[in-house]
Amino acid sequence: MATTLPNPMHGKNKFKLGVFRMNCEGGLCITRAPDRWKAEWDDVVAAAQTADAAGFELILPLARWRGYGGEIDNAALSYETLTQGAALAAHTRHAAIFVTVHVPLVHPVFAAKAVATIDHVSHGRAGLNMVCGWNQAEFDMFGAELIDHDHRYDQGLEWFDIFMRLLAGERFDHKGKYYDIRDVYTEPRTLQQPRPVTMSAGGSKSGREFAAKAADFLFAVPQDVEHAKTLVEEIKKNAEAANRHAGIFGISHVVCRPTQKEAEEFYDYYAVEMADNEALDNWVGAKQATSQSITDEVFAQRRRVAGGHGSVPLIGSPDKVASDIIALHEAGLAGITTSFFDFTGELPYFIDNVLPILEEAGLREPVSA
Repeated sequence: MATTLPNPMHGKNKFKLGVFRMNCEGGLCITRAPDRWKAEWDDVVAAAQTADAAGFELILPLARWRGYGGEIDNAALSYETLTQGAALAAHTRHAAIFVTVHVPLVHPVFAAKAVATIDHVSHGRAGLNMVCGWNQAEFDMFGAELIDHDHRYDQGLEWFDIFMRLLAGERFDHKGKYYDIRDVYTEPRTLQQPRPVTMSAGGSKSGREFAAKAADFLFAVPQDVEHAKTLVEEIKKNAEAANRHAGIFGISHVVCRPTQKEAEEFYDYYAVEMADNEALDNWVGAKQATSQSITDEVFAQRRRVAGGHGSVPLIGSPDKVASDIIALHEAGLAGITTSFFDFTGELPYFIDNVLPILEEAGLREPVSA
């Protein structure tokens, strides 16, 4: 019998932390800055191990198949998340290793075996982030048509039902609206039962309803702390209606320096002075056309979008960054993912200078505990 480790997403820390998008060149930054994150494999492993040793609960990749054009074709270089997940599972010891799957592009029978493989490699630390799709240019690479917004979540629920039945050990036929499959089963099953921890991102009503039925955690992009409170209340109502509980995760990008002035100056350098404006416009146009996960107010903040794809900006000294995180916790978020201009260079500073403040505030326990 394989040894099964506790999934840290169910751990005791009141506020969970993760790292996001290390598998993509540029990370969350849409910038031409020459010293931006290059996503070289050894650096990805080193940053993952740094976060793992510091007690971060999750490592989350983005599923990306093409870049955004512009001067450097931002994010064109990226590692596929299922194969990366198996590799990082062998290089880490604590964090949940998430994979991100485009539901219409990855068949549930394949996904069940792949996720189970990662769960065994990690001894029970696999996590699944389900994306129902928004980027038609990427779907064109597979000859797939993006389903209209609300019905893509219908496909997601059918996909999830098949995935769950496979992990439960069933052998079955299924004929539905989106899948017609015969005599399907999978071995090995996941160590985590009835399934690994799941996540989903969705800002629309149908996206939240999907998450309430299929996800343990929902990704949201709050405009600010007050908006975060509103999102938490709305999402909790959806989850309660489905007789479930869903924790809400925020997505953030961090620029932490000894002083506020230093942080703001560096933020302006890469997100204003060196912003890849053509790629920025391409991303905003594609996102506004097919997705409802980000508000128009956030889209209008170009520094914020170039700095971190519109995610929550945590900019400033360690005290300022920590106080903003505490405010998000008080607004009801279960945790956040963090992203940096340079993960290997900046993540250690965040760990050494921000985490102790969060521990003192009672949001997290020291790693030694």
